[in-house]
Amino acid sequence: MLLAARDTTETSVALEQITHRYAGTLAVEDVNLTIAPGELIALLGPSGCGKTTLLRIVAGLLQQSEGRVLLGGSVVDKLPPNERGAGIVFQNYALFPHMTVSANIGYGLRARGASRDAIADTVARMLELVRMQGYAGRYPRELSGGQQQRVALARTLAVSPKVLLLDEPFGALDKNLRLDMQIEVKRLQRELGITTIMVTHDQEEALSMADRIAVMSGGRVEQFGSPEEIYDRPATRFVASFVGTTNMLPGRISRTDRGLVVELTAGGRLMMNQARPHDTAGDILLSARPEHLTFVTREIDTVPASIEMALPLGPAVVYEVTLADGSQAKVTVLRAGHTELHRAGERVYLALIPDAPVSVFAREA
Repeated sequence: MLLAARDTTETSVALEQITHRYAGTLAVEDVNLTIAPGELIALLGPSGCGKTTLLRIVAGLLQQSEGRVLLGGSVVDKLPPNERGAGIVFQNYALFPHMTVSANIGYGLRARGASRDAIADTVARMLELVRMQGYAGRYPRELSGGQQQRVALARTLAVSPKVLLLDEPFGALDKNLRLDMQIEVKRLQRELGITTIMVTHDQEEALSMADRIAVMSGGRVEQFGSPEEIYDRPATRFVASFVGTTNMLPGRISRTDRGLVVELTAGGRLMMNQARPHDTAGDILLSARPEHLTFVTREIDTVPASIEMALPLGPAVVYEVTLADGSQAKVTVLRAGHTELHRAGERVYLALIPDAPVSVFAREA
């Protein structure tokens, strides 16, 4: 029988006006997040954006300068890490090299004074949960990176944490193993119904695993929303450029009797049905992802360009094109089996696909 979800499904997390300073340097600024019970949340951002600091504050390993942390509706700021009910898995796994897999998993229970029978039963269930029943007597040095990660997860889950915290959990794994472990962690998280906060700088990891993503920059949360919202409706220029690939095209937006039109600085124009989050006439930056653009045969209301190179990627082709002013953009199109590739130097015309969820941002003077 696998570990039951028990009270983990009842645990919410709330961060209220969290600010933290290191020797006068602002590491986290006025962060407010409410995480529902059972959610998997990703803190996504570049190095130094404050995401790991925020995770350590939740764990109780750091005391924030300002604000409150609530787990299950209760303020835990005065509780030490071992009394908060938050279990953390570090990037380097932090396994005890002189202990077997079984001893590592049971360490937290022994520290809490659990009986030998209770420890043995829990260790057996944890080994089953992470699918490592045959590895109880091995030492960390005898395990692969993925196996060590499973043991680290099992050790954390053995003490029945209310909240699971993952600090760059897949950073030390190669690409294929990383995908396998992402699937495995997602399975465990869903199976247990445990509220989980994951720190990552890998946007694909966040988009594929998280229920919601908090994109961070400079210690602040730029946007908190579902993967679809973050990708399709970025709230800021930083989110648009950091998450996924996008073309940032300067231009000027205006309204005509045919709708919105963007006159690009690079030359040409693009017609749009709506502009968000900025729709005021004037200088703008148009964020158009490569799949938002397409090749058309007409020359009016389009952007002239020439093909620089084509990169076939299975069912799709990524083109790099050069615009009239010498700037470059990327265009992704689905590849039909009979369709010939555009060749380097070929002149083409670009338009937006119908109802493309492009983003428009005010351009600073």
